[in-house]
Amino acid sequence: MFVGIDGIAHLCTGGEGPWFQAQEQVYRQFAKWKSQGHDGRDEIYRVGDACREKMGKLWDVPGNRVAFVQSAAEGMGWLARGLDWRAGDNVVTTNLEFPSVAYAWRHLASLGVEIRMVPHKNWRVDEADLIDAIDARTRVLAISHVSFYTGQAHLLDKLSEAARQKGCLFAVDATHSAGVLRIPAELTDLTVSSSYKWLLTTHGTAPCYLSENAEAQVSSTCFGWHNLDVWPKQEAERDLTVDEVPMPEKMEPGNPSMQVIMHLDHSLQVLLNLGVDRIENHARDLAEYVSDGLDKMGFELMSPTERDARSGNTTFRIADAEKVVSDLKKKDILLWGEFGRVRVSTHVHNGTDDVDRLLDALKAYA
Repeated sequence: MFVGIDGIAHLCTGGEGPWFQAQEQVYRQFAKWKSQGHDGRDEIYRVGDACREKMGKLWDVPGNRVAFVQSAAEGMGWLARGLDWRAGDNVVTTNLEFPSVAYAWRHLASLGVEIRMVPHKNWRVDEADLIDAIDARTRVLAISHVSFYTGQAHLLDKLSEAARQKGCLFAVDATHSAGVLRIPAELTDLTVSSSYKWLLTTHGTAPCYLSENAEAQVSSTCFGWHNLDVWPKQEAERDLTVDEVPMPEKMEPGNPSMQVIMHLDHSLQVLLNLGVDRIENHARDLAEYVSDGLDKMGFELMSPTERDARSGNTTFRIADAEKVVSDLKKKDILLWGEFGRVRVSTHVHNGTDDVDRLLDALKAYA
């Protein structure tokens, strides 16, 4: 079903997922509609609305609570820019976070807002430590559902309950879980994900769920024709005041990336047809197979081994990770590795044969 991975052990979806062959036909349909003027654009937007519904189904939330922003960083930044921050407020995150989560708040230091980076313990971030860092002045608890570095899947239900009880918003970057693990986005106030990894699409759009609670607290900071009630009310002439429109357009000041959304719509249909639970079980079974094999070979595992903390990513420590990745690429084994660790990503297109091939190649480094 994929382009260019015959004979390849593609174990790097955590960096860049493969491309469906059928996306060529999606592009052809987009191109046809793109040339049909107003009627064609209506058809493109119809697919966009269908994509919202599919994304809502994947995340167990209403489709009209899902907006399409440009990137996961933009979704987190939208929240950071729009709250009414006061000196003494704080944000709780971890010191093992992806930059777009860890640094979405860096402009707030001048306002007297504290960024609390809870430290990992031997590459593991304890949910209890995150919860203990929340106090009465915490405005946002911000984490990645799955760590880009270790593959740890955080327990969203536990963190969500703590955030609710302590009165802060709960923001989640699901870039390393959307499409491979079940994500109950209703437990969060904001869930955003890139599309080019486990959602098996490409760069240019990031689905973003926003709760009614967050929508009531966060002010928009960027405006355009799409998130303001200008037409038909104002026609061609502008007034000094204009009403905002609610979700999902609230987070979309201009046209979203409709071509990419059409590709995302196709990928979501494939994933939904397979079934979220089936995909999650397959990924966690393979992650266990990977970690057992690495452990028997003596590699230092970084990823958790409890099933509910596993994800599609399994990582291990190794010297000169970049060279290992480069060496194995010559054997048609695609991995992702840097910063002293290699990440093995197992998704719907992988099986134990891919893992066996990897483990055999790693014997030279054990």
